[in-house]
Amino acid sequence: MKPFQPDYTQLIDAAYNREAKRLPLYEHGFDSSVVEKIINKPVVALLKGSYADKVEAQKRICECGIQLGYDCIPFERCMTPLVQNGAALMGHAPSLIETMDDLDAFPWDKKCAEYIRLFDEDFCSLRDALPEGMKAVGGIGNGVFELIQDFVPFQQLAFLQVDEPEVYEKLWVKIGDLMVELWTWLLKTHIDSFAICRFGDDLGFRSSTLIQPNEIRKHIIPQYKRVIDLVHAHRQPFLLHSCGRIYDVMDDLINAGIDAKHSNEDAIDPFNIWTDRYGDRIGNFGGIEMNIMTLNTPDEVKAYIRKLLPKIEGHGGIAIGTGNQISSYTEPANWIAMSEAVREWRGE
Repeated sequence: MKPFQPDYTQLIDAAYNREAKRLPLYEHGFDSSVVEKIINKPVVALLKGSYADKVEAQKRICECGIQLGYDCIPFERCMTPLVQNGAALMGHAPSLIETMDDLDAFPWDKKCAEYIRLFDEDFCSLRDALPEGMKAVGGIGNGVFELIQDFVPFQQLAFLQVDEPEVYEKLWVKIGDLMVELWTWLLKTHIDSFAICRFGDDLGFRSSTLIQPNEIRKHIIPQYKRVIDLVHAHRQPFLLHSCGRIYDVMDDLINAGIDAKHSNEDAIDPFNIWTDRYGDRIGNFGGIEMNIMTLNTPDEVKAYIRKLLPKIEGHGGIAIGTGNQISSYTEPANWIAMSEAVREWRGE
């Protein structure tokens, strides 16, 4: 293959539901340990080092992306370190908010400054590392539903809804306020590093949404729209990553302004079903079943992709990649095989 020159506008076209000149690759995340295996250079330790180390780490992540034919790399820094660092979200910590006094006592006004102290250097290192033609997709990690579960674990959230409805309703808005504050900072200071703004918020599982669709419409999507409107005011497309069967709220999400959506698994529906249903309305990112990427051989990965690509061709803006992300358990050989299959399709 000839040397690859990244062009982030390909991914922007896909996000705006325009068919890109070449089918772009996309991932929600690159696991750094897998990147190390692809490029045979250290990355993980550098990400925890000095500023110069962080810049070098990001350069190496970009190097991996270019080697595999990506126009953009994924990059985000999550909000959960501002709460319980994801412990309650994962079910390993108690609820922080049980009463209105708890809600009012939480130091909301200090959290944006705390986030900047934690992560501004990381965003700066990204800016200094990006090569010509390449940008990032991401921004402030976590969405409303994920973050509320780091305040109040999933089961306790149902109790809060019944026992303290005023606290329950106000908490969604306070989280939205925090997200708006953080995204306002990001869009003012680091927008030039991003081709597409994105957060991930898993609203569903294999059979349905995780909470009632009406609750999503009432409490979550209005907070999404506040961020989406900010992003659009900066002339950026917005991508939502959400796992699960979320068909019941897809029209609402589209009406709120999402430009593109990522995440799929074949146990819910193959990717071509998503492109058939929504390809005339939004960009569709993803496509390749994670089990295929994890359990199958490189040749089987290529065969899966070669069978999929003709089914989705001509269905609007599409970016191809895994239905979730390159995780620590992803076989490097399968990631390479995925890249080769897509680049062969592109004629590279």
